[in-house]
Amino acid sequence: MRKIEFSKYHGLGNDFIIVDLIGKRSLTLDFNRLALKICERHRGVGADGLLVLTDSGNADCTMDVFNADGSWAEKCGNGLRCVATYLYQTHTRKKRLTIETAGEIGDARIMKTGKRNTEVRVAVGTPEFRTSKIPMRSGHEYHINQPLNIGGVALPVTALAVGNPHCVLFVDNFDFDWQTMGSDIEVDPAFPHRTNVEFVKIVNGKKIILNDWERGAGATGSSGTGASAAVVAGVVNGLLDRQVEVVFPSGSLHIDWSETNDGIYLTGPAEYVFGGLYDFDNT
Repeated sequence: MRKIEFSKYHGLGNDFIIVDLIGKRSLTLDFNRLALKICERHRGVGADGLLVLTDSGNADCTMDVFNADGSWAEKCGNGLRCVATYLYQTHTRKKRLTIETAGEIGDARIMKTGKRNTEVRVAVGTPEFRTSKIPMRSGHEYHINQPLNIGGVALPVTALAVGNPHCVLFVDNFDFDWQTMGSDIEVDPAFPHRTNVEFVKIVNGKKIILNDWERGAGATGSSGTGASAAVVAGVVNGLLDRQVEVVFPSGSLHIDWSETNDGIYLTGPAEYVFGGLYDFDNT
């Protein structure tokens, strides 16, 4: 049995367990199994994902993302904000930070600090629409407002990657079982690495309401990369401006898709919840 020191943070209710290995000798741990155990809400600490921080030769740290089901993920927008807040509160008083994820380095900026929430702006990256790169099995090079067979019905979807795969559907309301539909689309054969799914209701060109189904975690209440993908999909379909408020049941995120450098910038809160030690059987 090994005691694992952890800190728990959340961004709009999307919660994460941070294990900090920065400056420490590498531990021989099965992080996939640790994520599965520690994220379990009844017998573990409980979270949507595990964020493992290690040294980076090019940034303030490297962040590896593991979903609650133990699978590894390429990127996590809410997780980036939580890690930036953690670094600011525990390692440095710098308000501009760099975090490496899946070989890419993203900037994070502490915008405002309060008694509980810290407002953070992070660079999510640039969108990728080529189906071969998402990846998605499709007869189209770009699957933008093209049909996908869902439960025997062909529905128009827009597929893209923002470091991780996404499938976006625009809806008039949420009076349907979007969670079941999201879980079905997540594992659809069209997406060989599975996919995140966004259900988007447009309020106007600068505001949307979003319900998100996250790959490997389910309905988490909010998603940073999901918000990013939803806004980008809305822009390319001629439905949204490039600066949009994304409303979740737990609050709002703000997305800015830059016309200058194609970068997606995400602003929202992050908050420390608690910390402790977790007994992990690594055998």
